[in-house]
Amino acid sequence: METPLSAASEIALASIRDRAPTAFELAKRFASANFTLALVGGSVRDALLGRLGNDLDFTTNARPDEIKKILKTFADDVWEVGIKFGTIAARKGENTIEITTYRSEKYESSSRNPVVEFGDSIEGDLKRRDFTVNAMAIELTGASPIFIDPHGGVTDLLKKELRTPGAAEDSFNDDPLRMMRAARFASQLGFSINAEVLAAMRALADRLSIISAERIRDEFTKIMLSNNPRVGVTTLVDTGLCEKFLPEIPQLRLEIDEHHHHKDVYEHTLTVVEQSMALEERIGGPNLILRLAALMHDVGKPKTRALIPGGGVSFHHHEVVGSRMTKERLRKLRFEHNIVDDVSKLVFLHLRFHGYGGGEWTDSAVRRYVRDADELLQLLHVLTRADCTTRNQKKAELLAKNYDHLESRIAALMEEEELLKIRPDLDGHAIMELLKISAGPIVGKAYEFLLELRIEEGPLGKERAEEELLKWWKDNQN
Repeated sequence: METPLSAASEIALASIRDRAPTAFELAKRFASANFTLALVGGSVRDALLGRLGNDLDFTTNARPDEIKKILKTFADDVWEVGIKFGTIAARKGENTIEITTYRSEKYESSSRNPVVEFGDSIEGDLKRRDFTVNAMAIELTGASPIFIDPHGGVTDLLKKELRTPGAAEDSFNDDPLRMMRAARFASQLGFSINAEVLAAMRALADRLSIISAERIRDEFTKIMLSNNPRVGVTTLVDTGLCEKFLPEIPQLRLEIDEHHHHKDVYEHTLTVVEQSMALEERIGGPNLILRLAALMHDVGKPKTRALIPGGGVSFHHHEVVGSRMTKERLRKLRFEHNIVDDVSKLVFLHLRFHGYGGGEWTDSAVRRYVRDADELLQLLHVLTRADCTTRNQKKAELLAKNYDHLESRIAALMEEEELLKIRPDLDGHAIMELLKISAGPIVGKAYEFLLELRIEEGPLGKERAEEELLKWWKDNQN
């Protein structure tokens, strides 16, 4: 159904003229070649919401080779990574453009990927889209722009509701990743999810098993980097989807009884994520490693939970167990190695501060804290502060005061000793020369000895370091 220009389309067109005039230039090229071109999907949605960015999505009746031919004479760069799905991408100035031939996709029930069939109409293309708010288009190649909204996307946008163009079961059976997209859009846009859509997500959660780890990871990353990851995570947990790819999170909903009291670990975890986000300005803005560490920091608690006779609960060494679990899970989700290592390291270190107590750490303990955190020190500062969710105001103030003290100790020692560049007073060459030995494992052991001594006592100076090394060498000759 084609509708005349409405208030909604006027808003969208004004946004496109202001932020993406390239769209109109491109439409002229397609019209000259006797093809249609329409801005579509998320680009139309974002134009209506006043948040249109530099990424523009279009659909057309031109076939991929014809799209490529037009773009070659228009864009700065053209690439064909998605050509088998009917998509050609390009860059024009600051805009990234993706143009896809009208599609009518079909999925095999056991397949991770769609079987692409090109369609003949934009209405057919819009029908196969995930949600009604993404199933709108603005045809730009006619005598005047035409706003196309066959499934009531504008109404749902005003209601801030996510609904599928057809039956939700059919949509999610075709592409189960759309269930995760529902959680993502709820997080990113602040939309509610239609009751029928939620019911289908619960009923079809098992279908997520056919989706590759990489695609799941990418959707989950977008949820975690959204303005409100709590909404997305809660949706995933409540529908059973989280159990299929990140079961450690729903397992945080530990059973609580009247005799063995402990805080709700699941709610505590979500609060830590939010509190870490509130402190992200300290580290330059949204940070995936920090947010994942906040989400995973207590995943070792279910496995280490022990009831204390007479009441209470303990979780001894949950940071050690949790670090190992985190590394294993993030690897399965195909996160990059540095993300896996950094997140699991933060989980391992997140309790280290609590050994600081009332501020009685020695200089050597402070040096070790900095050395162990290394380049993650600022993230560890934020995570540790965010991990305080107690309702006891005096306790919270004391913890904050103690951490302020620790940070000031670190700052003072850094100024005096350049803690982030802690090295022994003698390098490997000096060690070999003094001990009259050649390169080998013993040089590494000597280096480690001097490093530990440096951490314990601070800078030694060359003369003292040589004395200590010679003593060590003598004691270890046998």
